[in-house]
Amino acid sequence: MNTDAFRQEIIAFFEHIDKYYGSKTEITEGLCTDMEALDANLTTWNLSEFELIRSAYRKNGEKFMMEGANMYYEISADRIANFKQLGRNQFEFIEQYSATVFRITKIRFHYNY
Repeated sequence: MNTDAFRQEIIAFFEHIDKYYGSKTEITEGLCTDMEALDANLTTWNLSEFELIRSAYRKNGEKFMMEGANMYYEISADRIANFKQLGRNQFEFIEQYSATVFRITKIRFHYNY
């Protein structure tokens, strides 16, 4: 799903992420091997919470970066297979690392506006 509209949605997300600076940010990350039959019980999950203080695009390596105190998280721009907005201030990235390995990153901003 690498259309221009798809790329524009991702770019728009990162161009406007600064509005979430200072917000509590939850990142739920899952590693799985079968996106067609996604089973939460067969996926390894991690949860991180931090206050978002900065974001950037690291051109060397093509990574989107989000940072908080003692927290640093990257999404590989060239591996994004899917991106969608799940709800208000909630987003999901799916990166594909091989034919059978995927990383799901769900981001929720606790934003009042």
